[in-house]
Amino acid sequence: MSHDRNEGNVAMSTAITPEFIRAIPKTDLHVHLDGSLRIPTLIEIARAEKIELPAYTEEGLHEKVFKDAYANLPEYLEGFQYTVAAMQNAENVERIAYELGQDNIAEGVRYVEVRFAPQLHCHEDFPVHDVVAAACRGLDRAKSEHNTSAAVIDGSEIPFEYGIIICALRFLMPQMSRYYRKLFDVMSYSPEKDIHATASYEAARFASALVRDHGLPVVGFDLAGAEAGFPAGDHRDAFRYAHRRFLKKTVHAGEAYGPESIFQALTDCHANRIGHGTWLFAHEKVRDPSIEDPKEYTRHLVEYIASARITIEVNLTSNLQTDPSITSVAAHPLRQMLEHNLSVSLCTDNRLMSNTSVSREMELAVEALDISRYHFRNMVLAGFKGSFFPGSYREKRAYVRNVINHYERLEQQLLPA
Repeated sequence: MSHDRNEGNVAMSTAITPEFIRAIPKTDLHVHLDGSLRIPTLIEIARAEKIELPAYTEEGLHEKVFKDAYANLPEYLEGFQYTVAAMQNAENVERIAYELGQDNIAEGVRYVEVRFAPQLHCHEDFPVHDVVAAACRGLDRAKSEHNTSAAVIDGSEIPFEYGIIICALRFLMPQMSRYYRKLFDVMSYSPEKDIHATASYEAARFASALVRDHGLPVVGFDLAGAEAGFPAGDHRDAFRYAHRRFLKKTVHAGEAYGPESIFQALTDCHANRIGHGTWLFAHEKVRDPSIEDPKEYTRHLVEYIASARITIEVNLTSNLQTDPSITSVAAHPLRQMLEHNLSVSLCTDNRLMSNTSVSREMELAVEALDISRYHFRNMVLAGFKGSFFPGSYREKRAYVRNVINHYERLEQQLLPA
């Protein structure tokens, strides 16, 4: 069955059932905090903070802002002006993070890496470390409620864990936040410096400091935002800084540009994972004239990613919404990724903007691609194995082993032999 942009509920036709998908432990390695608010919460905060919205009902916001289908990526991103505006104090950030934790736990997600750019929320009365600490308090509250439940204590449920990923932006403007407005003022005295590279370097510095000085569970560093025309290589100094301080790296790459973007993420940014990676196989999108054989270049890139077990964070719904050339889930390169035995984890990207959940993303993939149990199991476990787990490697191994045992028990209980 194909999935067009206005499709509603998804019927399952394979042995992997919706019941099984909901029951198994899942991950979300690529979810933006400012893209995953509950609409009633956004409306309530907007009324209290006097934020002007295009509508003040769920139906109205779905019609005007958070749509089933978008014309392009810029239209998809328009909704962030409202969500970011609602996240300018500790109380709101903590609440939004808590509700995101609740929503994940409710659908069986047991490990999540929440990413966001605190630069969009901080100001003189709300410094960067307070922004991140507020998000952690919210997630900790959801974690505590779940992990002190009888089911977790007796071992019949998997504990909930999380990490924070700090995002730098490929491209920024002063109107994005008070932080960036001040940075533009300061940088006006140093016109020879690239403000985008400088901002990402500063983000890497405070990401490291959040771990070192504040003990916060920041597990990774990311580069997000407009891809075409803003190459990852411009931010190599920021990623070198993070790399030398043992921060894991993930980069939005191959979402709106071809294999060269992914290559830069790996070579210039030391990426441990790739966000989206949609155009990994698109050799026809190679633009560098020095690459004499784009097909061979792309083949080597795919083989490298496969053998190095670099996990790709795939976001089906958001890719369909922002790239008109992907007409259905069946047309998404996820099938090629699985055929090449890549490490792939299904993610939501933005639960609000894409009106989705991890379970829904899995249902879409299973139905459209008729994924085998072998590949499905690998996708589920790839999220846990490829995670930037906040504990020690030994603790991560024990956690993953617990997940595998739980998955296999559910497989025996809920799926036919």
